[in-house]
Amino acid sequence: MPSMAHEILVDLFKNRPSLAAEILIEVLGISLPDYTEARIASADLTEIQPAEYRADIVVILFHDDNPVRVVIVEVQLAADPQKRLSWPAYVTVARAAHGCPAALLVVAPEPAVAAWCAEPIETGVPGFVLRPPVLRRTAVPAVTDPREAARRPELGVLSAMAHGETEQGATIAAAVLPAVRGLDDDRVKLYCDLVYNSLNEAARRALEAIMKGYEYQSDFAKKYVAQGRTEEAAYALLTVLQARGLAVPDAVRERILSQKDRERLERWLEKAVVADSVDAVLDEPN
Repeated sequence: MPSMAHEILVDLFKNRPSLAAEILIEVLGISLPDYTEARIASADLTEIQPAEYRADIVVILFHDDNPVRVVIVEVQLAADPQKRLSWPAYVTVARAAHGCPAALLVVAPEPAVAAWCAEPIETGVPGFVLRPPVLRRTAVPAVTDPREAARRPELGVLSAMAHGETEQGATIAAAVLPAVRGLDDDRVKLYCDLVYNSLNEAARRALEAIMKGYEYQSDFAKKYVAQGRTEEAAYALLTVLQARGLAVPDAVRERILSQKDRERLERWLEKAVVADSVDAVLDEPN
C-alpha cells in the first residue's frame, strides 16, 4: 500500500501536470519537444493480462492538440527490484498507446534509493538500455523568490520538502506560504501543513520572525499565524491532560483538535492544570 509520503509527492505532480516536464528540462537537462499544454492521462498501462502495469502518474504533452511526448512519473521511496522490469514496459506501452515518444521521471528523495533508481536497466534488446532520469533531493531547486513560488506553487512546496531543514528553509517557506493563498482551500491547507512540517525548529522560529511582516499586509498570513497558535494551544492542552494521567477518549481528542477558538482552548488549558477529569475541563458555563 502506498505511504502518505508517496501519495503527497504524487499529488504535487497531479496538481501541476507540467511540473514533470519542467523538471526534466530545467533540472535534469533533458530535451523535450515544444508543447502548449500538459494533461494528466490514465495511469493504467496494462497491455495484456495477467500482467498489470500502473504508473504513479502519466502526463501527455500536447502541441496544438497533438500529443508530442508522454511523461511517466514514478515516486520511489525504497528500492523495488520489480520496477527494473516494469519501467521499460511503462515506456514502451505508453509510447504505443499514445503514438508518440515516451519519457520517464523517477522522483527519489533518499540518496541511496536515488542511486539505485539511476542504475542502467538492460532490457536484453541490443541498444535498448533504459537509464532512468532521477530527481534527487539535492537537485530540487531552492525556490526563494516569491514570484517564482507564485508562478509554480507545487515546485515551491517540493522545494520546502527537500530543503526545509537547511538554512534556506525559512526563506523558502516565507516565499511559498503567501504564494499559495490564491489556490483552492484544500490545497492551501495541505500545502501550508507540508511546508511548515518540513521545517526544523530553528527554521520555524526564523519563519515566525519573517512572517510577522505579513500580519499587516495579508489576510492569508494572519490566518496562517492564528491557525498555528491555535494548533499549539490544542496540543498543549492534550499534553497537560496526558501528563496528569487523565484519560482522553478519541471523541474528546477530536473535539479539542477541531476547536478553532484559541481563547476557549486557553481557558481549557488553565482548567486542565487543576481539574480532576476531562469533563471538568471541557464543561462551559451557560
